[in-house]
Amino acid sequence: MSSKILSAAVIGLDCQPVEVEADIMSGLARFNIVGLPDNTVQESKYRVKSAIKNSALALPRGTINVNLAPADLKKQGPSYDLPIALSILSAYKQFKFSDSYQTGVFIGELALDGHLRAVNGTLSVALMVSEQGIKRLFLPVENAAEAGLIEAIEIYPAENLSQVVKHLTGELLIEPYQPKEKVSLESENIYQFDMAHIRGQEQVKRALEIAAAGGHNILMSGPPGSGKTLLARTMPSILPEMFLDESLEVTKIYSVAGLLPGGQPLITIRPFRSPHHTASAVSLVGGGSWPRPGEISLAHHGVLFLDEFPEFPRAVLNNLRQPLEDGVIHISRASGTLEFPAKFILLAAMNPCPCGYYSDPYKNCICSQSQVLNYQNKISGPMLDRIDIHIEVPRVEVDKLASLKAGEPSVDVRVRVNAARARQIERFKTKKIFTNSQMSSEMVRKICELTSSSQELLKNAVSQLHLSARGYYRIIKLARTIADLAGEAQIKIEHVAEALQYRAKVE
Repeated sequence: MSSKILSAAVIGLDCQPVEVEADIMSGLARFNIVGLPDNTVQESKYRVKSAIKNSALALPRGTINVNLAPADLKKQGPSYDLPIALSILSAYKQFKFSDSYQTGVFIGELALDGHLRAVNGTLSVALMVSEQGIKRLFLPVENAAEAGLIEAIEIYPAENLSQVVKHLTGELLIEPYQPKEKVSLESENIYQFDMAHIRGQEQVKRALEIAAAGGHNILMSGPPGSGKTLLARTMPSILPEMFLDESLEVTKIYSVAGLLPGGQPLITIRPFRSPHHTASAVSLVGGGSWPRPGEISLAHHGVLFLDEFPEFPRAVLNNLRQPLEDGVIHISRASGTLEFPAKFILLAAMNPCPCGYYSDPYKNCICSQSQVLNYQNKISGPMLDRIDIHIEVPRVEVDKLASLKAGEPSVDVRVRVNAARARQIERFKTKKIFTNSQMSSEMVRKICELTSSSQELLKNAVSQLHLSARGYYRIIKLARTIADLAGEAQIKIEHVAEALQYRAKVE
């Protein structure tokens, strides 16, 4: 006899239903799994056999054939353990299951004693269950809070295989999951680094505020010890709070990657990712034989901080050019193409030369001119052209370092950032974008109104600095953000002048 139970396959960040079919035939004791399973799925036969036996359930004799349909869809991960075990028990006719198993989706990894372990990608599965109109989702207890973010379905958390079997036979029903309290984004987030901790560097703080308000990329350059890393780590504290849709997108990425913090079903703080400069291209942009999200996707709706920017291999940095423009990364393989979101603020820091003291007024640089040029040329022109704000981070004077007066706290800066973002949300309410940096060139021409004096200043700057077309539009976007922070409806000459100061010195 054969049986069929529904499960799910996580492909990229999305999910597709999978039918787990089992058939028992007389003959030698064999256990076959077909349907493009990876090694983890193939190994489930050993976990399933031990879990059934140690749960005081009878394992059928003969040949067991399990098919994961559709057969042309690759299956990976241990989440098929539970549906495989239930499908075998249903085909064996040892129990008479109720109709609920036919209207539910089952996921979960089995321990050898029958205990259910948590699996990755639960939020993606719950979204698929809701979209498909399926009523029930059976999963491990540890994944219940994550799946409970989707209110349109019934969540049945189970601790072990025996508990699921008893529910399906009606012997002992599992209570549907009820969240203890509704998840809220309004709780006050606590940040480790605050703008008030930084002495001096008012110009850099202003640049970070503009970057946070408009979602602009920023590159800081300065000698060692000037505070570049500390400044970068304060960036999340001035970013606006996430909306629920943004929070769900980030949570889904971290769930698929297996990086969702324990006891935290919903990520409410904007991500801050800081990969080391030895990171490979795959770890940065994503990929692999089974494509997984990389650092740029883990920084979605947050900040990607690249310290020691020129130390990253040039080929690795050039992989960022397309996602910086489009906000997505396409991972192409022979089996197909996956798309991962990558809307992030690039925050980079670098020394001006290998020794770090080029143009420093107090320490002599020991690098030759060729060494300085080679070091700075590690970053390609097209990459620099995609960075809106280039800011020098000078050495901090000792009087400011010794001062007991704290700087402006991040909470006050965030008030201005939130006000600027609110203007942008109202401006783009009919569009599919949220910040000025995401505007297309056509939108810039229609939305960004310049005064005659500011238009004249911009024309002179383009001709004198030999700005590219991309640079031209990025200056207008940056000026629009500066005007939003000032509460101005029109871009004035002072806004364009400040935006021009943040362009790279050499175009």
